[in-house]
Amino acid sequence: MTFCMHKGRTISYRLLGDSAKPLLVLAHPLGMTQGIWDDMLPALLDNFRIITWDLPGHGASSAWPEEAGAIEAQDLAEEALALAEIAGAQTFHFAGTSIGGVIGQQLLSQHPDRLLSATLTNTGPVIGTPDGWLQRSVAVMEQGLEAMAKDIVPRWFGPRACEQQPALIDGWRVQLGRTDKRSYALLCEMLGRCNFTEAFKGKQLPKVNVIAGTDDVATPPSSLEALSSALGAAAPLVWENVGHVPAVECPEKMAELLVKQTA
Repeated sequence: MTFCMHKGRTISYRLLGDSAKPLLVLAHPLGMTQGIWDDMLPALLDNFRIITWDLPGHGASSAWPEEAGAIEAQDLAEEALALAEIAGAQTFHFAGTSIGGVIGQQLLSQHPDRLLSATLTNTGPVIGTPDGWLQRSVAVMEQGLEAMAKDIVPRWFGPRACEQQPALIDGWRVQLGRTDKRSYALLCEMLGRCNFTEAFKGKQLPKVNVIAGTDDVATPPSSLEALSSALGAAAPLVWENVGHVPAVECPEKMAELLVKQTA
């Protein structure tokens, strides 16, 4: 794990692999950490140099500063670009899940020339509703994430993953409870403002892969179908018995797709 300063705030990141290989930037979901990619790394490092990082207030990254105001999708995209600059890469492959997929959409809408490809999983041009995200933001600030984790985390994983990994939910409840509640709340509010439905019209986009899970209750396949339509991309790949986090639930399958689709 390494740290850098970006706009006065510390970002925790990992830069792994051979500098001669193409860069792959990986963005994790809300409430999780860059650790979701760990089981994929052995397969990916044969083909890529890799950057992972923790979002504001998540993992070992510092909280969003009080004086900085709201978080916007552009702020998170700028973090990804800053990390690519650290790696010395003008262009890179990108993969992101949930809010990580929102970061990918922001990059596609504003910086498509920087992307060699984008793989967006379990996300959408619109996720949830503004009122729903505002209500969660308020609840998080009032109750704290440790109290809310028991209701949030079970929505992340499908039944098969929970059967195969009995400690999965409890482990991620602990991690979510350690996340900075204000940063999380601001990211909820950001998601309520994001709408990429018209963002890609007239854009020259790189190759984009879209992935859904049949057991994803947060961003069901219909959300990914809407994203494919907005992007003008092929219909989403819909993976059976997968919930919201394929990097955790089926890491081998996810890694195989990234290697194949970004080759």
